[in-house]
Amino acid sequence: MSAPSAQPVPSPEPTPPTSGAPAAPPATGPDDPPDALGSQRDTTGRTGARPIPPAALHHVEEDPTGKRLAVLTLTALGVVYGDIGTSPLYAFHETFRPEHGLSATAPHVYGVLSLILWALLFTVTVKYVVFVLRADNRGQGGVFALLALLLQGSTEKQRRSRRRRAMIALGLVGASLLYGEGIITPAISVLGAVEGLKTVSPVFGSFVVPLTVVILVTLFSVQRSGTDKVGKIFGPVMLTWFATLAIMGVWRISQAPGVLKAINPLWGFALLAEDPRMGFVLLGSVVLAVTGVEALYADMGHFGRRPVRLAWLTLVLPSLMLNYFGQGAMALQDPGVLGQNVFYAMAPRWFLYPLIALATMAAIVASQALISGAFSMTQQAIQLGYSPRMDVRHTSKDEAGQIYIPEINAALGVGSILMVLAFGSVARLSAVYGIAVTGTMAITSLLFHRVMLDRWKWSPARAIPITLAFLAIDLTFFSANLIKLADGGWVPVVLAATLFLLMSTWKAGRGELTGMMKRQSMPLGLFLQDLGPGKPHRVPGTAVFMTSDPEGVPVVLLHHLKHNKVLHERVVLLSVLVDEVPEVPQDLRLRMEPLSHGFSRVVARYGFMQTPDVKDILQACRGTGICGAPNQTTYYLGRERILVKDHDLATSEHPVKVMLHRWHVKLFAIMSRNARSAAEYFGIPPNRVVELGAQVEL
Repeated sequence: MSAPSAQPVPSPEPTPPTSGAPAAPPATGPDDPPDALGSQRDTTGRTGARPIPPAALHHVEEDPTGKRLAVLTLTALGVVYGDIGTSPLYAFHETFRPEHGLSATAPHVYGVLSLILWALLFTVTVKYVVFVLRADNRGQGGVFALLALLLQGSTEKQRRSRRRRAMIALGLVGASLLYGEGIITPAISVLGAVEGLKTVSPVFGSFVVPLTVVILVTLFSVQRSGTDKVGKIFGPVMLTWFATLAIMGVWRISQAPGVLKAINPLWGFALLAEDPRMGFVLLGSVVLAVTGVEALYADMGHFGRRPVRLAWLTLVLPSLMLNYFGQGAMALQDPGVLGQNVFYAMAPRWFLYPLIALATMAAIVASQALISGAFSMTQQAIQLGYSPRMDVRHTSKDEAGQIYIPEINAALGVGSILMVLAFGSVARLSAVYGIAVTGTMAITSLLFHRVMLDRWKWSPARAIPITLAFLAIDLTFFSANLIKLADGGWVPVVLAATLFLLMSTWKAGRGELTGMMKRQSMPLGLFLQDLGPGKPHRVPGTAVFMTSDPEGVPVVLLHHLKHNKVLHERVVLLSVLVDEVPEVPQDLRLRMEPLSHGFSRVVARYGFMQTPDVKDILQACRGTGICGAPNQTTYYLGRERILVKDHDLATSEHPVKVMLHRWHVKLFAIMSRNARSAAEYFGIPPNRVVELGAQVEL
């Protein structure tokens, strides 16, 4: 490492934690490092505040009743079920695409409806509502919350195990696929709603794509102002939507009640057995009926398990099935509707314009849920160490979970619009959608298997049959969608691979860098022993050095002392630890420890769904005399410039490995340079920051 240079700058290099595993005690090795700027995971309680009681970590009501249950259930309709609730716009119609070779005969219609019904009953109701919703991390769900739950309390041996690395890899792939779903959902949902204009008149066909783009541009443009006000109408909109689905379905079923025969699962098996190859291809479209199922789990933390389950069982599932069966009844009465959009063909002509408007509003709600979910997932990724810091803006004073991340919003917006422009129709976009959805479903099943064994202590004889049943369906759907790779299915695969590469590169790079920085540190006790009267010279004010190691001396402090030869009267060593839990209560967050020679140790603990604020931390410390006035406080942060070691490929025993290492280091260096300022992320006044830079060879 080259000699560091001291320079005042407003925005130091952000350096989040680098591993998905829980933080170890202070002797953490380079394979599971803390953050060089003070953001580290901690679940042991040995270096932070006192252990957190499990009950204190739940921030949602576990068993709401009465009016509160009704309010939460209604709100859950707008956030959780927007995506799966708009599937009737295209799911049934897509199963009768000409290439599937299905005719509008009664056995074929019954078979398709039976497959859709039992996909919803088994995949959504049994797998997610009954089982997966139980695997919550202190009330929170989703891929990162599930991964954090599995990695809690890992021993040193477990942290280095292949199984742990495999779980982290699965979690990263699942998160990457969810980002892909966040791009595709707004495109296919809004496009599916606007395509109803072609049912009114073929003249409107040329306006579908431009109007969809306008709606998407507007949707992503308003994200910066937050969803608090708009969110209040989401529940009523979706309640109206599901009521409309049910009414339309009942009306059409009453005209052809024989369609109810499709409840019998034998019709589905008969359709698959009639032509196994055709049936296998058909499953790639049937899975469109369960898109959005991951939202049940990911958004559980906003409302709790009970409202999510109640909304599904009492309203969403019945409304969806009534509408799907109504579409089947319509196809039996008039087979010609299969050449159109069956959903809009169900409605009387006078109701088409109101229905298109309502469907567009429902599609916007579905899109908003995925966009907000991407923001939350990114915040979790930053806190857990899978992503560089970004600009996380809170859009509500009352709801901590309402955030806006400009970088993610721009990426999702551009991606969704490109999807619409590139594919232009729901029929073509459906090929893109299935792989992202089914891949995430399969990964959730695998991670859930580890929850049953490791967290719930179920026996393999009990857990394995459940996992095999889930995977049998998930992998069948996934395989059916793989044949669509050439038709656009490669898009989510490439996107997921790119995001996985970025997240894994950041993790590995931060691990290697932080391990190097830790080895250059020294024990705090030894450092304090060398201090004495007039050694070194002390100046008025408070210096805050951020560090991830609650026991060692920050490297940035050693560099400061080496070059400036002075110390402030008060020196605060501040560590911000990120626990593998969603939220840490305010009264359990801080530990303050006065040391000798004007030094103090402050440890602040946050959950992975919280954003640390250094100003708030120090404000709480001022009453104890540890910190001085804000205008007399200087923050010292480190910034590393990443360089690639010069290896001689001609003499290297592993030239390919060396080339790959170089490539990863270059990518990591680019990510580091473009990461968000730590001063801004931690809420540090930029005019009070001094940065000590160093060149580091990796």
